[in-house]
Amino acid sequence: MFSIIIPSFNNCKYLELCIKSILKNSKFNHQIIVHVNEGSDGTIDLLKKEKIDYTYTAYNAGICKGMNMAAKKSRFDYILYAHDDFYFCPNWDQVMLNEKNNINHNNFYISGTMIEALCKNSLDCGDNLDNFNERKLLSNYKNLNFDDHQGSTWAPHLIHKKLWDRVGGFSEEFYPGTGSDPDLNMKLWKQNVRIFKKLGKSLVFHFGSTVTRRENKDENIITESGSKGNKIFLLKWGITIKFFRKYYLKSESIYKDQLDEPKKDLLFLIGLLKCKINYIYVKYIYNFNDKIKLVSK
Repeated sequence: MFSIIIPSFNNCKYLELCIKSILKNSKFNHQIIVHVNEGSDGTIDLLKKEKIDYTYTAYNAGICKGMNMAAKKSRFDYILYAHDDFYFCPNWDQVMLNEKNNINHNNFYISGTMIEALCKNSLDCGDNLDNFNERKLLSNYKNLNFDDHQGSTWAPHLIHKKLWDRVGGFSEEFYPGTGSDPDLNMKLWKQNVRIFKKLGKSLVFHFGSTVTRRENKDENIITESGSKGNKIFLLKWGITIKFFRKYYLKSESIYKDQLDEPKKDLLFLIGLLKCKINYIYVKYIYNFNDKIKLVSK
């Protein structure tokens, strides 16, 4: 079936619930692989007790390196990336498997849909472990009507292992992880992948990036003028993440068919010009690369 890879950073209680939901609510027997960053909170003891495969770094290696390390231990042909603060709803994997079989080739990127705990328009089942209402979630998730959408860049996402290896997995320059998802999508685009589909019936409850919220002042994540990941993406690809998602992936539009090359109309060209101006500012005026070197020292 799937090799489910979960990077985790001292988030044992949420990880425990995540693993429990996979074992309880999956139709099939999947391999679970956790990358443990530090693990000073008993994470490794939990994984040994549950006989879960894992990789380990004594420091916070971030999402990208953790994913790349753990992927080498995958036993199945399909790799699924997940957060440690997910709760997988029943039938999530059957929906993904059906979609994979319907596509009938491996040149795709498909993802599930997150029921966001912190979103006002979502199902209110709590926003942390103390107030999480599992019974309410399991009784009501089927009543949620999410469409299939274009251009997902979010977890949980599924791709074939050969495709993952071909593009080199996640790009580790995006440490600790912000911007790595759309970067992976761009690398897949360059490999002529044109199916980027979010499945409205493959659901996970998301507590809301508990690790990110815990470290939202980390200088490795935020610079004084915005996301570090956005700047790395811009300098790497010459366009912004927002531009890529809007004109290439057509993100959040209703899914109709596989994507085509973007239509280079006036709005596209104006947006592209803005990207080029932004590129010049970030590289030559803001001196982003020099600032990153200082941070890394």
